[in-house]
Amino acid sequence: MDWTWYLFRFDGRINRALLRQALLIVMLLASLLGMIGQAIRVGNGQESFTTCLTFSFNFALDDLFNVVDPRAYRLLASADRPTLIIKALGTSLFFWIYLATATKRLHDRNRSGWWIVPFFIIPSLFDQFSDLLPESDWVLPFAWAIHIPWLWGLAEMFGLRGSLGSNRFGPDPLADIEDGSAFAPNPTRNWDQQSELEFVPHSASPPDGMHVKRGT
Repeated sequence: MDWTWYLFRFDGRINRALLRQALLIVMLLASLLGMIGQAIRVGNGQESFTTCLTFSFNFALDDLFNVVDPRAYRLLASADRPTLIIKALGTSLFFWIYLATATKRLHDRNRSGWWIVPFFIIPSLFDQFSDLLPESDWVLPFAWAIHIPWLWGLAEMFGLRGSLGSNRFGPDPLADIEDGSAFAPNPTRNWDQQSELEFVPHSASPPDGMHVKRGT
């Protein structure tokens, strides 16, 4: 597998299993970066080793929307620099991987990658600023209207099979698996029995001068 294409490029198609695998990779990388951040804080004397064992380093893609929220900048002064740098780099990396793999999964459904906007971007922005909305009867129906595309996006990317056969974004990623061609033997490597067999004429006899001495 071309891992650069799989995790970072936006062209082509992937199936549901590869999208779930990408999210698992993000979880593992987030855990690794969390451990690195904890080790840096222990090395700088900011935490004891015992406290580090109970610390939860959280990477959430929703943190990316703090960039458009002025309230988030007030918390930067209280954050230690190593944690801030690691979290900024890690969240950006994971967001890119999610966008690349989710786009290819939408391609598998024969949909443009721009569907990620109603499926993910708009609901996340609503959640970021929902606490600023007034308490009113119209807020709940509005929230449902915003999150219905989010539920639809979950079904599209994680529940439904991709379009059968090739579409405008590329070939079916499951085609080779389902028709068994990926496991079919290579016909050029089949054993050629005809070329391996050597036929001897029935009338063949020992060459002249060679006789069997009987009675010995």
